[in-house]
Amino acid sequence: MSTPSSLPHTRATGAAPAAGAPAAVVLETRKLCLSFGALKVTRDVDFQLRAGERHALIGSNGAGKSTLVNLLAGVLQPHSGDILLDGERINKLAPFQRVRRGLVRTFQITALFGEMTPLDSVALAVCQANGAGLSFVGASPAHARAVDEAAEILRTVGLLEHARDETRFMAYGHQRLLEIALALACKPRVLLLDEPAAGVPMGESRRLFQTLAELPGDLTILLIEHDMKLVFQFASRISVLAEGALLAQGTPNEIANDERVRQSYLGHSHA
Repeated sequence: MSTPSSLPHTRATGAAPAAGAPAAVVLETRKLCLSFGALKVTRDVDFQLRAGERHALIGSNGAGKSTLVNLLAGVLQPHSGDILLDGERINKLAPFQRVRRGLVRTFQITALFGEMTPLDSVALAVCQANGAGLSFVGASPAHARAVDEAAEILRTVGLLEHARDETRFMAYGHQRLLEIALALACKPRVLLLDEPAAGVPMGESRRLFQTLAELPGDLTILLIEHDMKLVFQFASRISVLAEGALLAQGTPNEIANDERVRQSYLGHSHA
């Protein structure tokens, strides 16, 4: 694993708070724990995600990154500890209830409808997010509004020219962008991205991260990513997991110069 100490830190910044005033915490965990039998996979995690942050979650395979995201999204339930969204405990909320409150996630593996077009897929997601349900079908006013909104979302992620292509024929990098478009259709305030560039060729992954960097600054993003160059270019803050526990948190410069992180994850180079 290459060290990021010499990488450029040209990353996107979210909505900047006033000088000296940190942004509000939108998502937080307190002493979060989860075990599978005798195996402790999440250990007393105290984590904060602030409004407008581009926050990366890194760590070795098996460190518990996806497990933490699954806990935040409601796919898994903690055995102890709390998850708070805007200061309100959400431990018992189902995933769809968290989505309705603006906490939306994507997955490592694509799960798209191959025979649908991006425009139809995103319009359907918009209809459901707006409470219109299956009024997507037919020439209803809700359908027309959803199509317009879907087109604008596809424009945001750079897929408008592929709006009427069948999804199964799209490049894999474009399919990952479509997943992000579907998440945006849910009107997130907090977007959880589990390895959005997994399996994407390098050139396409750079475009994907550029698209993420250009999303509105008031959208808070937490992502898991293994490519350290992309992480250190994108993130305004980084958290490092090791064996289910938080090893370190800080700015990219702080993480790059943290000896514990270098020894356990980034390597020993001090170039």
